[in-house]
Amino acid sequence: MDHYPDFPSKFVAPRQVDVWLPPGYESGNGRFPVLTMHDGQNLFDPATAYGGIPWAVDKAALKLAAAHAIQPPIIVGVWNTDKRWEEYLPEKPFDGDFEAVFQEFPEKIGGKPLSDSYLQFLVTELKPFIDRTYRTLPGRDHTFIMGSSMGGLISLYALCEYPDVFGGAGCVSTHWPAVDGVILDYLKKYLPRPGRHRLYFDYGTETLDALYEPYQQQVDAFMADAGYTQGRDWVTRRFDGAEHSEKSWQARVDAPLGFLLGMQG
Repeated sequence: MDHYPDFPSKFVAPRQVDVWLPPGYESGNGRFPVLTMHDGQNLFDPATAYGGIPWAVDKAALKLAAAHAIQPPIIVGVWNTDKRWEEYLPEKPFDGDFEAVFQEFPEKIGGKPLSDSYLQFLVTELKPFIDRTYRTLPGRDHTFIMGSSMGGLISLYALCEYPDVFGGAGCVSTHWPAVDGVILDYLKKYLPRPGRHRLYFDYGTETLDALYEPYQQQVDAFMADAGYTQGRDWVTRRFDGAEHSEKSWQARVDAPLGFLLGMQG
């Protein structure tokens, strides 16, 4: 694991970036797909993960790669900052009118969303560095992005804003209430046409996840109308009994990894 404690940016505040390299990277000369994930401190290490339980995405990737179920990826974990909500809340859907979200989530967001700047950091600063430093497969078809809750929203937003950069997005326990009333109109304008991208959604049925099903059903209906095919270039999964926590995401992270990085046509 490589660590960059204060990765600089001209768009957002510096933050730690961790880079996990798959088996065979050090001993060979092959190139690898890249999966960028938000909330990087929660991915690998119990000492930094929220509640002491990480996603253990590295262990899941090792298991799937050993079974030849996925192309083993380079995993880039981007830590969040105290501006997590501002950086992860999609900006463009609101068209500058953020009053409703300020009123609904006053304890979470106190200023203008910074998601456009955050994506500029990921696309124009971090990705070029990763591609220069490591043996990546830099094209869209091998470049993926994933996160949970607000991280699910920013992953969907990243794919819509940069469809030529990201080939797939994993949106785990997506926090749809934060974009209630605006996300469908945005998707109608910006969701890429089907056929060249993969989109993964899921949700549980307990704690905060219990709120998500009606929103997800609306998005699912839109995905079908837009021409996406469930199981081919899009999947939505419901996990009965799963709560909104790193423990739950650890238990099912193989599902988005398998869909995004799998060998299907």
